[in-house]
Amino acid sequence: MRIAITGGTGYTGGRLVARLRAQGHDVVALARPSSKRPAGDPGVAFVEGDLSSPDALARLVKGADAVVHVAAVYRTAGHPDSYYRDVNVGGTERVLEAAARAGVRRLVHTSTVGVHGDVRNPPADESAPFEPGDVYQETKAEAETLALRFHRERGLPVVVLRPGAIYGPGETRLLKLFRAIARGRYAVVGSGRPHYHLVFIEDLLDGYELALAHPAAPGEAFIVAGPRSLSQTELARTVARHTGGRVLPIRIPVAPIHLAADLCEAICVPFEIEPPLHRRRVDFWTKNRSFSIEKAHRVLGYAPRMDVDEGIALTAAWYRQAGWL
Repeated sequence: MRIAITGGTGYTGGRLVARLRAQGHDVVALARPSSKRPAGDPGVAFVEGDLSSPDALARLVKGADAVVHVAAVYRTAGHPDSYYRDVNVGGTERVLEAAARAGVRRLVHTSTVGVHGDVRNPPADESAPFEPGDVYQETKAEAETLALRFHRERGLPVVVLRPGAIYGPGETRLLKLFRAIARGRYAVVGSGRPHYHLVFIEDLLDGYELALAHPAAPGEAFIVAGPRSLSQTELARTVARHTGGRVLPIRIPVAPIHLAADLCEAICVPFEIEPPLHRRRVDFWTKNRSFSIEKAHRVLGYAPRMDVDEGIALTAAWYRQAGWL
């Protein structure tokens, strides 16, 4: 197949490009002028542009059998809410419109388990209500709703994936956590009981492959995560075990951390400086995120191969080899 990808120069998209090429697919990826592009593979083409350009998106999807929409703006406190909406909602709409006009046979849209917010009755499945807790989650929920509307009203075969927190060698999402624990400077904030649900990058790529190929996938949303979630305490101890670090034997109350985050944002955001601590970061410690992958297993045959303990060990080893720890 010829597969078009947005976000193909980022971590997840770049790994997906490599996986699809290994499977023999031709890939065309959207790339901003400033992005780093791997060279030397004649089976990967690049279209210069971004999600704001309908012309670039039309060129991206021309002749494509399928589209995978990965690109999004993540949690960066320096951006106004309008930027999230333009990229995550407006950009998604432009991708969907281009794909519908081009007559692609399938579009896989990347959402997030974050649309469910703080899970009240874990593990949550795909039927759990949307309760986004910040503008990133709000705009991802809006984009997912829009994608499925294109499926119903425009006949575009859309599949939605809601990944857990992506991690693995080369991913930096958890790097600060690994570093703090490796240096013995980390204490759990709050009770330590809220769960966090990770997905190893290779398992997520399996999910994308299944979403692209399975005949029962269009019109559905699937949670794609690891085999189990970990409490904050379990996560910290697992990282400590594989980094040789330690978790401080204290608990930090949530209230002063919330206050510090508010102050950091008030000082930094007007100057477009990324705060060292922000309110969305506090959610990492306080909101419960534990999910069921039963639907993806039952419908798609999704079966994550990487247990979180082994995945954290591999990630820690990669960080260490790269000189990041």
